[in-house]
Amino acid sequence: MGPRVQLPPEIQLAQRLAGNEQVTRDRAVRRLRKYIVARTQRPAGGFTHDELLKVWKGLFYCMWMQDKPLLQEELSRTISQLMHAFRSTEAQLLFLQTFWQTMNREWTGIDRLRLDKFYMLMRMVLNESLTALKTRGWEERQTDQLLELLMTEILHPDSQAPNGVKSHFIEIFLEELTKVGADQLTAEQNLRFIDPFCRIAAQTEDSLVLHNITRGIFETIVEQAPFAIEDLMKELEEEEEMEEGDEEMSESEEQEREQAVPVKKPPKGSVSGVEPDVDEEQAEDDEDSTGPVLQFDYEAVANRLFEVASHQSTPSQNRKRLYKVIRKLQDLAEGLFPEDDVPEKAYRSLQEGRRERKAKKRLRKSRLQNKTGKGGKEDPPDLSSGSEGTRRRRPGAAADPAAPQEQPRDRGRRGARMRRRRPRVGAKVKVADGRGPETKTQRPLESRK
Repeated sequence: MGPRVQLPPEIQLAQRLAGNEQVTRDRAVRRLRKYIVARTQRPAGGFTHDELLKVWKGLFYCMWMQDKPLLQEELSRTISQLMHAFRSTEAQLLFLQTFWQTMNREWTGIDRLRLDKFYMLMRMVLNESLTALKTRGWEERQTDQLLELLMTEILHPDSQAPNGVKSHFIEIFLEELTKVGADQLTAEQNLRFIDPFCRIAAQTEDSLVLHNITRGIFETIVEQAPFAIEDLMKELEEEEEMEEGDEEMSESEEQEREQAVPVKKPPKGSVSGVEPDVDEEQAEDDEDSTGPVLQFDYEAVANRLFEVASHQSTPSQNRKRLYKVIRKLQDLAEGLFPEDDVPEKAYRSLQEGRRERKAKKRLRKSRLQNKTGKGGKEDPPDLSSGSEGTRRRRPGAAADPAAPQEQPRDRGRRGARMRRRRPRVGAKVKVADGRGPETKTQRPLESRK
């Protein structure tokens, strides 16, 4: 017998990662992390492309063999965090490149019962990729390198990525970017992240890729616009409240010192007890609150899309689809929401919250003035005065008494300016009671015959 051939460490680790016993696989994952750290610390260390492909094949089948959802989630997180064991940016990008190449190669062999675990693995690897950018301060050069790698391996026409990988990547991109960088990224930086999708959407000949990018990237931005605006308004109001907080605290401390007899709280439901309970107000805010949302300059996004869509080499079906998105973005830039339900709800909650805060400030000031000027006797504020009525009138409502009165169900909705829409060609006019005049696109039954 000849001497036994010693296998390379990468192949040995890959064999143990794909073992039948969970204890063996867990031990192999821990040893792999130590091996990566030790090898990348050497001056001439590092991994080649083929070596990392062998490592990822072992990790792929390590995930394949893992049962139970909680253990699958823990293993996905452990595997995705292996990227941070590499010291240099080039080594991390090579690790990510071989991961997506492995997923593209093995995707067709995954049965439907194991799809969810690999969907989760792709989501966590993308999340850790963006987290690595965040730790480096979102540098432009490294951001461009990561985006170029992702587009080349997944969405480029010459890539070998199956439709399942492409669709899932487009679906989760904005979600994971929001989780990682919504509190730090500016509108200009967010435009840099979606710029590759603009170019792919304009040049692709795959109708499925065009549909997924339009729906998962651009229309998602349009749908999240009301919440992004609400988020921005809340930040501005918090800054204003912090500035006014010091003045209010100083005034309240002086009044407490001068006040000798404590004033009883008015009964709940009385005119002077307009302020809602703190717990109830907090509960209402929690119900209406949404998660962090990415901020975008809608005019800049529309201009960038128009630039790539109006190019001579852009296919006509791509140009037609992108022009519809551009119109929606231009409407957002002008303050017009293309949808009814979600923007209306967000705008209504924002306006009502601002009215309540203003009413509270006026009540506090009136009480302080009454206590100092009338010996502590408090008069209920006149909520039906003319100035108060004008402040609470819905924007866009007529001030003329002869004008038609506002219906109760429309209370708190946006004014006519915010609800203005551009007429569409061939659009039908809806009639409330069904007995209105005939629309331009409708014809009597006799004429149709």
